[in-house]
Amino acid sequence: MKRILIILVLFSTTIAMSQERTFESEVKKISNRIDRITQQQKDSLKMKVKEINLQLEEGKITKTKADELKKSAAKYHAKQIEVLVAVQERKIQQLVQDKIDGKILGEDRYYEESTFSIGGRTFQFRLTDEDYYQRQERRKRRWKRRWTRRTTSQFVFAMGANNVLVDHKLSSLDGNPYKFWKSRFYEVGFTFKYRLTEKASQTYLKYGLSVLWNNLRPDGNQYHVVNGSQTELQTFPFSTSESRLRHVQMTFPMHLEFDFSKDREYDDGTFRDYRNRSIRFGIGGFVGFKMGTRQYLEYRNASGTKIEELQRGSFNTNIYNYGISTYLAYRSCGLYVKYDLNPLFKGTETRNISMGVRFDLD
Repeated sequence: MKRILIILVLFSTTIAMSQERTFESEVKKISNRIDRITQQQKDSLKMKVKEINLQLEEGKITKTKADELKKSAAKYHAKQIEVLVAVQERKIQQLVQDKIDGKILGEDRYYEESTFSIGGRTFQFRLTDEDYYQRQERRKRRWKRRWTRRTTSQFVFAMGANNVLVDHKLSSLDGNPYKFWKSRFYEVGFTFKYRLTEKASQTYLKYGLSVLWNNLRPDGNQYHVVNGSQTELQTFPFSTSESRLRHVQMTFPMHLEFDFSKDREYDDGTFRDYRNRSIRFGIGGFVGFKMGTRQYLEYRNASGTKIEELQRGSFNTNIYNYGISTYLAYRSCGLYVKYDLNPLFKGTETRNISMGVRFDLD
């Protein structure tokens, strides 16, 4: 036990010493930073000159204007190098002073103080700080990938009123046999938002996968009855507390979306593609198929016993469905309408329509 404690103390002491800075390593870091600063400014200048030459070739600016812009860019980046390098030079001066004052070790003393021996063998445990500018470069690359990528993903949730139209007539909602506000729909899914241009724009293609639960609640104590190839609404023999037909769909929506969020472009040519920050408008459609249809009935029979009945079947609904949909949103929340173009029940002109709110969450 005593030997283990000695080893642990020795190991901890070694780690503490290994984290000490050395004069040579710090000078090397600063030298690397100066090289990177110079190279970054030169690269930025090259990009600006390239853009200026492109504008000159396209006739957007004159040669005199192009020369003026190039001189201005060269002057700007030369000044940037001067300012940024001066900061690093001051750090070198401080390092020299720290070494004179004994606050920082040289490589020879560092080696002596960060080594230890076990069983006649000499070991050195050394941990060095990660270069600051390397971390900064990685952060910049991650930032660029995040804000310039063409495809992002969203979680979608929608809900609202569900009903039917007859013969594509909106007026058929009046006198409809289904309860308007109690017949509801729910939608859960994922979408991918793809920018149609290489650089930031306001036009996107949005596509994905959703599961929908469409509920229809008949009014007037009615329920759905299959009569051969037809599905009819008939009066239930007992008073119902619940009569609901639910059909579940798997759909594949696709929309052309116009996102009016304001983008930002920087002097070095990089841009930030802001999304879901302003008004959005989407128009498109969907295709899908029915996953199942059920009818839920709750009532009390002649003896007063509460009965909960679940009926499974096709109820003559079409297996495949397709339609149009649109939404108008601000940020992540919007109004949503979708309409089936094919009939809900075979041999009828009854089509499902849904209206509600939609949430697109990044």
